Amino acid sequence: KAYNPLFIYGGVGLGKTHLMHAIGHYAHELYPDMRILYITSEDFTNQLVSAMQTNQNQQFRERFRNVDILMVDDIQFIAGKHGTEEEFFHTFNHLREAGKQIVMTSDKPPKEIQKLEERLCSRFEGGLVADIQRPDFETRLAILRKKAEFEHLNISDDILALIAEKIDTNVRELEGSVTRLTAYSSLTRRPIDMQLAREALRELFKHSETRVITCDSIQDAVANYYGLSVEDLKSPKRNHEITVPRQIAMYLAREMMGLSLTRIGDAFGGRHYTTVMSSISKVEDSIKQSPSLVSLLDDIRRMIKNPT
Repeated sequence: KAYNPLFIYGGVGLGKTHLMHAIGHYAHELYPDMRILYITSEDFTNQLVSAMQTNQNQQFRERFRNVDILMVDDIQFIAGKHGTEEEFFHTFNHLREAGKQIVMTSDKPPKEIQKLEERLCSRFEGGLVADIQRPDFETRLAILRKKAEFEHLNISDDILALIAEKIDTNVRELEGSVTRLTAYSSLTRRPIDMQLAREALRELFKHSETRVITCDSIQDAVANYYGLSVEDLKSPKRNHEITVPRQIAMYLAREMMGLSLTRIGDAFGGRHYTTVMSSISKVEDSIKQSPSLVSLLDDIRRMIKNPT
């Protein structure tokens, strides 16, 4: 019951649908007689409209309410569609009261889905809300190794590490890079080596070339994002409009450069290291409470790595 509903959210290409299917397959292996229904929210809406037009509302409800697990992909698309929200609200309640499992995916957490009815939002948050983060380097490398192994490909770890370093967006692009690499190798009838990898994936690498990150570049990106000057970040001003961006810049300097607290303090107007420590801790605490801050930080990181 603690995990009902299970609400999974994350960006495009991070594996939400894949994870949902894995849950369904695992449940079927454990309980072969279990009734499991997977559907996208778009198909749910289309079938509802069709049922209403053909006076088959009862058959529609029986189909979705006589299951043990209901899995709805991209639930955010029902927001603002009053008829769909109304029907799903009652379907949700029926299943929950009957002790049946509900699993949903979305590109954002419930409270950030615009136009979603409050009563649905509160129900979606009533179970487990799980965030799928972009994979870190080690995870990206593991994904590439698994993909190469699954496809019976002999690709050196150096090449896989290069791809993992350059492509940090999502799983779909990672796996697509391996497909592109093998296709290029087949077409040119050349073995997969470092030179071929750079040729085959140059377009993917073009926008993610390694760039020297400095404290100045971090301060520039944060200042531009918030419409401030770098001098504001270094100044003694303590109003909220400047304090929060300054804390974020300090956090990114620590995360992306590994600078000591003292060095970060020096770069921000000679602040004491305890002030820097406090600033970083505040951002870390905020990240746990605010998915929107995670997205904001990703945007600034991209600005730092790929300035226009």
